[in-house]
This record gives sequence, C-alpha cells and structure tokens, in this order.
Amino acid sequence: MEDNDKPQGLHLPAGSAASAPYALSISPEQARWGYSALRVLELEPGGSHPLTAGDSEWIVLPLTGGCTVHTQGEIFELQGRESVFGGVSDFAYVPRDAHAQIASGAGGRFALAGARCERRLPARYGPAPEVPVEARGSGSQAREVHNFAAAGAFECDRLIAVEVLTPGGNWSSYPPHKHDEHRPGEESELEEIYYFEIDRGGLGYQRISPSRQGGADLLAEVRTGDAVLVPDGWHGPSIAEPGHTMYYLNVMAGPGAEREWLIRFHPDHTEGYL
Repeated sequence: MEDNDKPQGLHLPAGSAASAPYALSISPEQARWGYSALRVLELEPGGSHPLTAGDSEWIVLPLTGGCTVHTQGEIFELQGRESVFGGVSDFAYVPRDAHAQIASGAGGRFALAGARCERRLPARYGPAPEVPVEARGSGSQAREVHNFAAAGAFECDRLIAVEVLTPGGNWSSYPPHKHDEHRPGEESELEEIYYFEIDRGGLGYQRISPSRQGGADLLAEVRTGDAVLVPDGWHGPSIAEPGHTMYYLNVMAGPGAEREWLIRFHPDHTEGYL
C-alpha cells in the first residue's frame, strides 16, 4: 500500500492494510485525517527495523516478545510480554525528527503508535510497573484499562494511547461516546484507531453510529489483526464473544491546544448507567 492510498472503509480486516514489514500500516494520509497513526511491526528472530519518526512522535509497544530500541543515543531494553493477554508491557518513546533501530533477538510483534506533533520531547523508557491499570465499569460492562500513554500518565505532545481488555461476553466502550467536536471543558476533538486481538480464535463486534448527518456508521465483526478507524461518531459498544477475551489498542490524537481526553456519552444509553 502506498502512503497516500486510502484504507478500504472504516473496518480494516487483518492483512488488508499491510505493507511489509508491517502487518498493519495506517498513516494520517491513508486514514484521510490529520494526526493519528498506527503500524504493527513483525520481526523474525534476530530481525531489526529502522524507524524514521519524521513529523510524528511514536511509542514502541511490544504485543508479543521483547526488543531493543536504539534512539537519540539511548538504548531501551524492552522485556515485553508473551502476548497482549499477559499483562502490561514496558515501552519506549521515540520523538519526532528522530531515527530509531528496533531489534529483537527472539522475534515478536510490536505496535508503533504515532501522532503528528509539534514539540520534540526527549526519548524515554516507560517501565511496566509504572503503567496505571484501571478497573472500569462493573458487571457485564467491566473491563481492564492499561493507561500507558493516557493524558496525565505519560508525557507526549499529542499522542494518547491505552489498551483495553474486555472479558468474554462483556461490553466495553460503553456507553457509546464521542470526541469529534471541540467543546472547552466538555469534549475534545480526537481521531481514533482501534486495533484488535481476540484470544483463542474468537471474534467481537464494534459499533460506530453517526453523530452528524453523513457521519461514520459501522457495525463490524472483528478478529485478531483487524483495525477500525473512528474519524467521528458515537463509538461503542465493543462486544467480546463469550469465552474469548477481547484486547484492543486505542490510538488517539487531534488538533486541540491541550492534550486531553474529554468525551460525551450518548444520551440514549446513559439512563441507569451514569
């Protein structure tokens, strides 16, 4: 896929947005928006890959396996994890206009979450023990959130990124919510990418409903390796098949002067919940 090619719709099934060595490659140009980006890098044992940050800041997040990140005269040894279902991972931050080399002795899969930005912050290491883990919701809406690069948890210029684990049979991203308008103190304008993995070959469902005339509208069956683009609209629920834990990585960025995650819940779905 060339950098200016458009992904086919809002739902990108596994492999449909691949561009070697990336199993998934979504740039702002491909998504037809301004900021958010995501790549999933696959490395064979002993493999390495150069990353040119360009005008974006990046977080290297192990999905499976560990790696070494060389950038800005720093060497970050990422222990990683066996899978996304095995707890939080450490990670590395690569600033804009930097060059990095990602290498893995045992091989693995690594998410590169990116956002176009203006400030050039220092390269840094994010230790796994310092990742805030949040239990969100209750009952059939309970899920676990890893706020590794949430606003207020880890400094970035524009990038916001979190992981969510939804137990089988549960709903997350619920109530449906949106962040597609700038309303000071109430809502921030953020583009969002969902990247999914579902354990043991399971499936899930993702809903986006329009918040404006002609806005985003999607009901998709999602499986491991799929991605969903959320340019606007009420998004949620994300529904996990019973017996199969759903993982998703959320990557967000937008034009606001402040890096903040402010959302509005859909008024038709909040009674008795909020």
